[in-house]
Amino acid sequence: MQYTLSQIDSVAETFVKEILPHSHKVLLFQGAMGAGKTTFIKALCQKLGVSDRVSSPTFSLVNEYQALEGKIFHFDLYRIEEEYEALDFGIEEYWDSGAWCFVEWAERIPSLLPSSYTEVQLSVIDATTRSLTVVQHN
Repeated sequence: MQYTLSQIDSVAETFVKEILPHSHKVLLFQGAMGAGKTTFIKALCQKLGVSDRVSSPTFSLVNEYQALEGKIFHFDLYRIEEEYEALDFGIEEYWDSGAWCFVEWAERIPSLLPSSYTEVQLSVIDATTRSLTVVQHN
């Protein structure tokens, strides 16, 4: 699906209604720096009823938000250099929590990913247009 940045709210609403109900609880948001991963996660959180400020957890590694139907954990693993760093903060407990886990830069921890997850690939088409592809991994 292609969308412009001005359409992100309606795309997020469609994602919440049509894709999220069929997704795994762990969603990996993949894409180059600047592809809009955090921006899309912010829009998703808003549509899920998060009233807190949603921001990239680049330095904290994980932010917790309260949505209408439970918690959302938002990870930014860009600063992870070794997989054991994710083990140190208990990433596997987050996977097992039953909460939504929105993960940026998951390629930093390939052997720690759960066996089932949803991959959301974001690509830059041009300065204002993005492409979104969803793949279920079972």
